Amino acid sequence: MKALAARQPVDRTVFADPRTPLVLEPLRWAVEAIDLGRPCRAIVLEQVPAVLPVWEAYADMLRLEGYSVATGVLAAEQYGLPQTRKRAGLIARLDGDATLPAPTHRPYRKGVPQADGDPGLKPWRSMGDVLPHRGDFTVISNYGTGGDPRNRGRRTSGEPAFTVTGKISRLRLIDPDGRELPRLTPSEAGVLQGMPADWPWTGGDIAQQIGNLCPVELAAALAQAALGERLAVAA
Repeated sequence: MKALAARQPVDRTVFADPRTPLVLEPLRWAVEAIDLGRPCRAIVLEQVPAVLPVWEAYADMLRLEGYSVATGVLAAEQYGLPQTRKRAGLIARLDGDATLPAPTHRPYRKGVPQADGDPGLKPWRSMGDVLPHRGDFTVISNYGTGGDPRNRGRRTSGEPAFTVTGKISRLRLIDPDGRELPRLTPSEAGVLQGMPADWPWTGGDIAQQIGNLCPVELAAALAQAALGERLAVAA
């Protein structure tokens, strides 16, 4: 980070994992644009919550370059996504005060009915809201809870999905009587990420493509906050 600030090349050999320095690439691009006299009007970044300290270091440097910057952790269900997914976000602006997008939906809380909460916000959305053809079902996570791999998390179709990852095909689905159901298709997994059901997924490892994308509603909220413009998002 300091090397980039000083316009010096980054020594990539100091990183044990060659993918690690990739998190610095957006900052390198921003610095190059500044030095070319064509600075980015706005910068929007989104990653897993563990990256927040990196975004905060970005913010310190970008402020020295004249940007207003906001960082924080956002909950995807508060922007209309039928999934509880926390993401670290950064918004930087040259032409105004940077602020993170205000939530449009209520936060999900286990055991709290969908209709309860702040009347000024929309109800959070459930898996059943976007996958009504599935009927009632329960999702059994491939991850353990409380550190015990045998204690698999469970959510019903009346709740938001767990965080969609590239391993979503490992999730088990059962009906109210405990019978196994077909697992989520790529189309259904994409819908949980805000994509159209008929999106033509192609290429290798489609599950990883779906798990890696920034959920549509969250991406739109971040972009709107950065640009100060309303963007159309398909329901």
